[in-house]
Amino acid sequence: MIKNLLLFIFISLIGVNAFAQQTPASANDVLEKAFSKANAEKKNVFIIFHASWCGWCRKMDAAMNDESCKKFFDDNYVIEHLTILEAKDKKHLENPGAEDLYKKHAPAKSGIPFWIIFNANGDVIGDAKMPDGNNSGCPAAVKEVEHFINMLKKSSKIDEKTITAVFERFRKNEPVKR
Repeated sequence: MIKNLLLFIFISLIGVNAFAQQTPASANDVLEKAFSKANAEKKNVFIIFHASWCGWCRKMDAAMNDESCKKFFDDNYVIEHLTILEAKDKKHLENPGAEDLYKKHAPAKSGIPFWIIFNANGDVIGDAKMPDGNNSGCPAAVKEVEHFINMLKKSSKIDEKTITAVFERFRKNEPVKR
């Protein structure tokens, strides 16, 4: 009887621990850690709203992690992702509170990816919202990449060589027209 009870408690604890490990951090927790790290490292915070199903989100990550510009992003930003807009069967992947933050900053009917650049104190210094009100998302078209670079200029030390590298890499995201 005691063995069965101990076994039940042990299995229950494993189940609770497994569930706790699968629950994503809240948006507030992600931001708090990012701002703390950014203050310590004298960087800004680059938040990307994304989802597991989003191809453009993967393109954004691939471009930022491309060897041609990865060092620039690593040197200037603490980069974090907040998961939103998941399918019903993947809602458990979403960061609690992230969708509210997204709705506060993104244009109506924006889509993802949507990104925001904060200074280490939490002030917004740039985002994916272009002057025409649209979301530049994962920059690909010339005007989107130009907007992206303008936001990078506002939020980092970026030289002409890096501007060219970022421009060329993100332009590769544009779909080929046939």
